[in-house]
Amino acid sequence: MNVALVSEHASPLAALGGVDAGGQNVHVAALAAGLAARGHRVTVYTRRAAAGERRRVAMLPGVTVEHITAGPATEVPKDELLPHMAEFAHGLQGAWRRDRPDIVHAHFWMSGLASLDAAEPLGVPVVQTFHALGIVKRRHQGDADTSPPQRLEIEQRILRDADGIIATCSDEVFELLRIGANRRRVTVIPCGVDPAVFHPEGPAATRGREPRVLVLSRLVPRKGIDDVITAMADVPGAELVVAGGPDRDALAIDPEASRLRRLVRRLGLDRRVTFLGRVQRDAVPSLLRSADVVVSVPWYEPFGIVPLEAAACGVPVVASAVGGMTDTVVHELTGLHVPPKDPAAVAAAVSRLLADEHLRRRLGETAAGRAHERYRWDRVAMSTERAYAELPARTLTAAGAGR
Repeated sequence: MNVALVSEHASPLAALGGVDAGGQNVHVAALAAGLAARGHRVTVYTRRAAAGERRRVAMLPGVTVEHITAGPATEVPKDELLPHMAEFAHGLQGAWRRDRPDIVHAHFWMSGLASLDAAEPLGVPVVQTFHALGIVKRRHQGDADTSPPQRLEIEQRILRDADGIIATCSDEVFELLRIGANRRRVTVIPCGVDPAVFHPEGPAATRGREPRVLVLSRLVPRKGIDDVITAMADVPGAELVVAGGPDRDALAIDPEASRLRRLVRRLGLDRRVTFLGRVQRDAVPSLLRSADVVVSVPWYEPFGIVPLEAAACGVPVVASAVGGMTDTVVHELTGLHVPPKDPAAVAAAVSRLLADEHLRRRLGETAAGRAHERYRWDRVAMSTERAYAELPARTLTAAGAGR
């Protein structure tokens, strides 16, 4: 098949760790590679975010990234991109008239909006993966939610008009049904992990002798990093490493990093908490292997790629029991669940793991085996390919008739 993946703000070529660069970028890049490995021709369409970006970039054999001009050729926060989606859709339609895809797979709600507007006149079927839902974000962030007010209405239109919906976890299915999804049109396919990269054997980043607790995350309030820092006051003798955010030399001017550092100072943890800033993607496996425990306790999380990658490296995870982490982290089997926004529960779970090497080893070994068996990207790509092929017959017939 000729597959078009649309990811308006999350380019597979972007450096990770920024406010709008994280799991979706990883997902799109790995899915593209997995589909190409199965013999499909894949083009990832994303917004031009820098003046010097070439229109087409060969990412790897079988995968091309195409930059579509939509708004200024500079970084724009994703919640400010909606006014540029009509131009993005126009650019997509022009590209697809020149090189018609067999299937369009949109990632995130604005990609879904633009993809439907571009694909419907051409009769090309559209599959949607939301990665995050506006109703969930609004529930947890309230007045701090910066999403455009039209988001919920647009997501409902996508549910109505897209030919198929791919949810990444069981929790997302329940949320989709709440806002009107047809269960028969929803397929659950998780995010994945590359076992050739994320595995227990391999080098570990240099560390000291004290136990290491690791957080690897974008620096945004909903990720709950402040709860982990607060918990560390009750975990004596251990260090906390916080990786993610802007480059290390820019942490001083990052609002969230500054807020977290003030909390560290207030709790007297200056000598036990280190902020690494952005970590290059190829350094992530060794960093994960250097940890005794990885902690991921966001208020909500559509999927959560870091707990899965930590599991694949054989490191037990303390995770909040929300979103996709209720699927990927099995309590008392591959890690420990805690309630969100509960530093005391985090401290108790981390302390328990650090005090019991046998428990850490048992959880880590089980986590690695489960991640490598259930969540390999080649398996995700195969399931996605099947979802494309199983679209309603009327959709595929209409797409063929439009040629």
